Amino acid sequence: MPPRIHCVRHAQGFHNLNAANHAMPDPLLTPFGEEQCRTLSKTFPYMSDIDLVVASPLKRTIYTALNSFHQVIEKKKLRVIGLPDLQETSDLPCDTGSTVAEVVKQFQGEPVDLSILQEPQNATWNNKKGKWAPHSEAIQARAKEARQWLRNRPEKDIVVVTHGGYLHYFAEDWSDMDRFAGTKHAKHHSSAHPSLSRPRHHCHVFLGD
Repeated sequence: MPPRIHCVRHAQGFHNLNAANHAMPDPLLTPFGEEQCRTLSKTFPYMSDIDLVVASPLKRTIYTALNSFHQVIEKKKLRVIGLPDLQETSDLPCDTGSTVAEVVKQFQGEPVDLSILQEPQNATWNNKKGKWAPHSEAIQARAKEARQWLRNRPEKDIVVVTHGGYLHYFAEDWSDMDRFAGTKHAKHHSSAHPSLSRPRHHCHVFLGD
Protein backbone atom coordinates (compact mmCIF):
# COMPACT_ATOMS: atom_id res chain seq x y z
CA MET A 1 0.00 0.00 0.00
CA PRO A 2 1.37 3.48 -0.85
CA PRO A 3 2.38 5.67 2.09
CA ARG A 4 0.23 8.43 3.48
CA ILE A 5 1.80 11.80 2.64
CA HIS A 6 1.30 14.83 4.88
CA CYS A 7 2.11 17.95 2.85
CA VAL A 8 3.23 21.03 4.78
CA ARG A 9 4.08 24.40 3.33
CA HIS A 10 7.06 26.11 4.99
CA ALA A 11 6.53 28.67 7.73
CA GLN A 12 6.95 32.40 7.11
CA GLY A 13 10.29 33.40 5.63
CA PHE A 14 11.72 36.90 5.33
CA HIS A 15 10.81 36.91 1.64
CA ASN A 16 7.13 36.68 2.64
CA LEU A 17 7.25 40.08 4.33
CA ASN A 18 7.31 42.21 1.18
CA ALA A 19 8.04 42.05 -2.56
CA ALA A 20 11.43 43.71 -2.14
CA ASN A 21 12.59 40.73 -0.09
CA HIS A 22 12.10 38.43 -3.08
CA ALA A 23 15.65 39.49 -3.97
CA MET A 24 16.96 37.77 -0.83
CA PRO A 25 18.82 34.54 -1.64
CA ASP A 26 17.49 31.45 0.14
CA PRO A 27 16.01 33.39 3.09
CA LEU A 28 15.58 32.05 6.61
CA LEU A 29 12.44 31.92 8.74
CA THR A 30 11.22 35.04 10.50
CA PRO A 31 10.61 35.02 14.26
CA PHE A 32 6.91 34.65 13.45
CA GLY A 33 7.75 31.70 11.20
CA GLU A 34 9.60 30.08 14.07
CA GLU A 35 6.53 30.62 16.26
CA GLN A 36 4.40 28.98 13.57
CA CYS A 37 6.66 25.94 13.78
CA ARG A 38 6.20 25.76 17.54
CA THR A 39 2.43 25.93 17.04
CA LEU A 40 2.47 23.17 14.45
CA SER A 41 4.59 20.97 16.69
CA LYS A 42 1.80 21.15 19.28
CA THR A 43 -1.18 20.82 16.94
CA PHE A 44 -0.13 18.47 14.12
CA PRO A 45 -2.69 15.65 14.47
CA TYR A 46 -0.59 12.78 13.10
CA MET A 47 2.66 13.39 14.96
CA SER A 48 2.90 9.95 16.56
CA ASP A 49 2.38 8.25 13.18
CA ILE A 50 5.23 9.97 11.35
CA ASP A 51 8.16 7.74 10.44
CA LEU A 52 9.88 9.88 7.79
CA VAL A 53 10.36 13.63 7.24
CA VAL A 54 11.38 14.91 3.80
CA ALA A 55 11.97 18.53 2.82
CA SER A 56 12.97 20.77 -0.03
CA PRO A 57 16.65 21.64 0.56
CA LEU A 58 15.96 25.37 0.78
CA LYS A 59 16.82 26.68 4.23
CA ARG A 60 13.32 27.75 5.20
CA THR A 61 11.83 24.34 4.44
CA ILE A 62 14.50 22.37 6.28
CA TYR A 63 14.19 24.64 9.31
CA THR A 64 10.41 24.28 9.19
CA ALA A 65 10.84 20.51 9.23
CA LEU A 66 13.39 20.56 12.06
CA ASN A 67 11.46 23.00 14.24
CA SER A 68 7.98 21.60 13.67
CA PHE A 69 8.76 17.90 13.97
CA HIS A 70 11.65 17.95 16.44
CA GLN A 71 9.84 15.78 18.96
CA VAL A 72 9.24 12.85 16.62
CA ILE A 73 12.68 13.34 15.05
CA GLU A 74 14.31 13.01 18.47
CA LYS A 75 12.04 10.23 19.73
CA LYS A 76 12.38 8.02 16.64
CA LYS A 77 15.92 9.14 15.77
CA LEU A 78 14.83 10.36 12.34
CA ARG A 79 16.77 12.55 9.94
CA VAL A 80 15.18 15.12 7.65
CA ILE A 81 15.94 14.01 4.09
CA GLY A 82 16.66 16.86 1.67
CA LEU A 83 15.02 16.08 -1.69
CA PRO A 84 15.90 18.59 -4.44
CA ASP A 85 12.87 17.61 -6.55
CA LEU A 86 10.75 19.41 -3.92
CA GLN A 87 12.33 22.84 -4.46
CA GLU A 88 10.24 25.92 -5.30
CA THR A 89 9.05 26.65 -8.83
CA SER A 90 10.36 30.13 -9.68
CA ASP A 91 13.87 31.38 -10.36
CA LEU A 92 13.61 34.39 -8.05
CA PRO A 93 16.56 34.66 -5.65
CA CYS A 94 14.29 33.83 -2.72
CA ASP A 95 13.17 30.62 -4.45
CA THR A 96 16.65 29.53 -5.51
CA GLY A 97 18.56 27.22 -3.20
CA SER A 98 22.10 27.67 -1.96
CA THR A 99 25.05 25.67 -3.23
CA VAL A 100 25.35 22.11 -1.98
CA ALA A 101 28.42 23.10 0.06
CA GLU A 102 26.56 25.94 1.75
CA VAL A 103 23.54 23.78 2.59
CA VAL A 104 25.82 21.11 4.07
CA LYS A 105 27.62 23.76 6.15
CA GLN A 106 24.34 25.35 7.29
CA PHE A 107 22.99 22.10 8.70
CA GLN A 108 26.18 20.53 9.99
CA GLY A 109 25.45 18.76 13.26
CA GLU A 110 21.69 18.77 12.69
CA PRO A 111 19.63 15.59 12.06
CA VAL A 112 19.54 16.25 8.32
CA ASP A 113 20.41 13.79 5.56
CA LEU A 114 21.73 15.60 2.48
CA SER A 115 23.12 12.55 0.71
CA ILE A 116 20.67 12.89 -2.21
CA LEU A 117 21.58 16.53 -2.66
CA GLN A 118 25.25 15.53 -2.76
CA GLU A 119 24.80 13.04 -5.61
CA PRO A 120 26.66 14.19 -8.77
CA GLN A 121 23.49 14.71 -10.81
CA ASN A 122 22.20 17.16 -8.19
CA ALA A 123 25.33 19.32 -7.95
CA THR A 124 23.60 22.02 -10.04
CA TRP A 125 20.25 21.74 -8.28
CA ASN A 126 20.14 25.51 -7.72
CA ASN A 127 20.90 26.70 -11.28
CA LYS A 128 17.23 26.68 -12.38
CA LYS A 129 18.11 25.15 -15.74
CA GLY A 130 17.22 21.88 -17.41
CA LYS A 131 15.47 19.62 -14.91
CA TRP A 132 15.31 22.49 -12.44
CA ALA A 133 13.95 25.09 -14.89
CA PRO A 134 11.04 27.30 -13.75
CA HIS A 135 8.59 26.22 -16.45
CA SER A 136 5.60 23.93 -16.14
CA GLU A 137 6.93 20.92 -18.04
CA ALA A 138 10.08 20.68 -15.92
CA ILE A 139 8.18 21.21 -12.67
CA GLN A 140 5.62 18.57 -13.59
CA ALA A 141 8.40 16.10 -14.37
CA ARG A 142 10.22 16.53 -11.06
CA ALA A 143 6.94 16.49 -9.12
CA LYS A 144 6.24 13.11 -10.72
CA GLU A 145 9.73 11.91 -9.77
CA ALA A 146 9.16 13.02 -6.19
CA ARG A 147 5.87 11.13 -6.01
CA GLN A 148 7.53 8.01 -7.41
CA TRP A 149 10.40 8.29 -4.93
CA LEU A 150 7.96 8.59 -2.04
CA ARG A 151 5.75 5.76 -3.30
CA ASN A 152 8.76 3.44 -3.21
CA ARG A 153 9.69 4.27 0.37
CA PRO A 154 8.97 1.60 3.02
CA GLU A 155 7.62 4.10 5.56
CA LYS A 156 3.85 4.41 6.07
CA ASP A 157 3.43 8.05 7.15
CA ILE A 158 5.67 10.67 5.56
CA VAL A 159 5.77 14.42 6.12
CA VAL A 160 6.77 16.44 3.05
CA VAL A 161 7.75 20.06 3.76
CA THR A 162 7.84 22.09 0.58
CA HIS A 163 6.48 25.25 -1.08
CA GLY A 164 3.02 26.59 -1.88
CA GLY A 165 3.40 26.90 -5.63
CA TYR A 166 5.10 23.53 -5.93
CA LEU A 167 2.36 21.76 -3.98
CA HIS A 168 -0.07 22.31 -6.85
CA TYR A 169 2.18 20.27 -9.11
CA PHE A 170 2.95 17.69 -6.47
CA ALA A 171 -0.68 17.03 -5.52
CA GLU A 172 -2.02 17.78 -9.03
CA ASP A 173 -4.56 20.07 -7.40
CA TRP A 174 -5.40 23.28 -9.26
CA SER A 175 -8.56 24.17 -7.36
CA ASP A 176 -7.40 27.69 -6.42
CA MET A 177 -4.80 28.38 -9.08
CA ASP A 178 -4.57 28.58 -12.86
CA ARG A 179 -2.76 25.55 -14.23
CA PHE A 180 0.88 26.17 -15.21
CA ALA A 181 1.08 29.45 -13.26
CA GLY A 182 4.02 27.87 -11.52
CA THR A 183 5.34 30.83 -9.55
CA LYS A 184 2.11 31.90 -7.85
CA HIS A 185 1.83 30.95 -4.20
CA ALA A 186 -1.15 28.92 -3.10
CA LYS A 187 -3.63 30.17 -0.52
CA HIS A 188 -4.78 26.70 0.48
CA HIS A 189 -4.40 23.11 -0.54
CA SER A 190 -7.14 20.51 -0.49
CA SER A 191 -6.61 16.79 -0.11
CA ALA A 192 -5.85 14.93 -3.31
CA HIS A 193 -7.63 11.69 -4.05
CA PRO A 194 -5.75 8.47 -3.24
CA SER A 195 -4.90 6.16 -6.11
CA LEU A 196 -2.79 3.11 -6.81
CA SER A 197 -0.39 5.12 -8.95
CA ARG A 198 0.69 7.66 -6.33
CA PRO A 199 0.87 8.15 -2.57
CA ARG A 200 -2.10 9.41 -0.62
CA HIS A 201 -1.83 13.13 0.10
CA HIS A 202 -3.19 15.01 3.09
CA CYS A 203 -2.25 18.61 2.38
CA HIS A 204 -2.27 20.67 5.54
CA VAL A 205 -2.30 24.44 5.36
CA PHE A 206 0.67 25.88 7.22
CA LEU A 207 1.04 29.40 5.90
CA GLY A 208 -1.15 31.56 3.67
CA ASP A 209 -0.09 34.38 1.40
